[in-house]
Amino acid sequence: MTSFRFLHVADIHLDSPLTGLARYEGLPVDDVRAATRGAFDNMIDFACRAAVDFVIIAGDLFDGDWRDMGTGLYLARQMGRLEQAGIAVYVLQGNHDAASVVTKSLPWPGNVFRFGSRSPQTFRIEALGVALHGWSFAHQAAPDNLAIRYPEAAASMFNIGVLHTSLSGRPGHASYAPCELADLKSRGYDYWALGHVHTFERVCEDPPVIFPGNVQGRNIRETGAKGGVLVDVADGVISAIEPVHFDVLRWARVAVVCDGCDTMDDLQARLREALAAARTAETADRGLVARVTLSGATPLAGMLADSPSQLRDDARAHAGAISPDLWIEKVQVRTSAPVAAAQVELSDDVAALLASAAGDGELQEALAQELAPFLVATAAAQPPEEDDMRHAASVGDWSVVAQAAASSLLVRLGRAG
Repeated sequence: MTSFRFLHVADIHLDSPLTGLARYEGLPVDDVRAATRGAFDNMIDFACRAAVDFVIIAGDLFDGDWRDMGTGLYLARQMGRLEQAGIAVYVLQGNHDAASVVTKSLPWPGNVFRFGSRSPQTFRIEALGVALHGWSFAHQAAPDNLAIRYPEAAASMFNIGVLHTSLSGRPGHASYAPCELADLKSRGYDYWALGHVHTFERVCEDPPVIFPGNVQGRNIRETGAKGGVLVDVADGVISAIEPVHFDVLRWARVAVVCDGCDTMDDLQARLREALAAARTAETADRGLVARVTLSGATPLAGMLADSPSQLRDDARAHAGAISPDLWIEKVQVRTSAPVAAAQVELSDDVAALLASAAGDGELQEALAQELAPFLVATAAAQPPEEDDMRHAASVGDWSVVAQAAASSLLVRLGRAG
């Protein structure tokens, strides 16, 4: 076997539309919208610079059917760059770009090979002694175990399995082509190039089973560095697996602990310090979008809960002073009044009622009757975040609504005391 190297990426979601971000005033919406193309450009540049022999895209190259032909024309140009560099591309379709989903098409350059959707397909690169096995999704739904139908490893070749899958389940990801690690190992392959999970994960060492994550984070649920995996093979044996980063914009959760903050000056100092720490050397050369969460016990809790707009503006001012490429997506207040203050003027009965709110079935039923029409309607008009009380109401989790309301009331009573 000869030596070679390849780049494994997945979940590019090219030109994916923004959902919900427009409601956060001050966000660089145009920059976020262009981020997937910027990251893809970086990926192409890296593949050429690193002189990889081939690129694997393990599903969800597209986010769905193209909105216009501009997406296809852009992709054709980028694939042409790889063709001119002598780099082949092996593309598998996942749930977002399944055969039944993407209806538009353009002629693909001769260096692009797409796995079929009727059954597993094998591509051989005879000059390198490589066999790539993959099976594209025919439809967006993929409830069956596809891995067990992949062919046995080709003899005397380096075998790579390409699969878009949730494996036995991953938090925050829907089930697609579910399978067990043992199913993958049973094929006898040398490397499994997976897709679907948007965070880097090395599932197994022998053989390597890798989720590279997506190439560009698109919202606050996709924090941290994003990119792909560079794999070096020497005489048929993997010698290096290296995560590489392509993202042009990052998302981060910034925690501000407010314990002991007695004045707004104290809180502002901690807010600025936390934002400056988030703008580390790792993110200095790219944009950073931050969600700030204030937590801890402070006498300012009631004031903070009543001043969300001012807090957001303060955070933006700090961010702008630290860097023109640091933006605030949202500021959440999760602070509480110090225990002594929160108990002032509260009778034992009131304190007990607030403490038991989350488990009070009658209270939850009353909340559902009184608030459901309003909260569910506003959730439909403006989709809430997962930690928003409106989201809990829209899915019928009234214990969360009751707890949130009780906590908010407790903060305000503490402030009054």
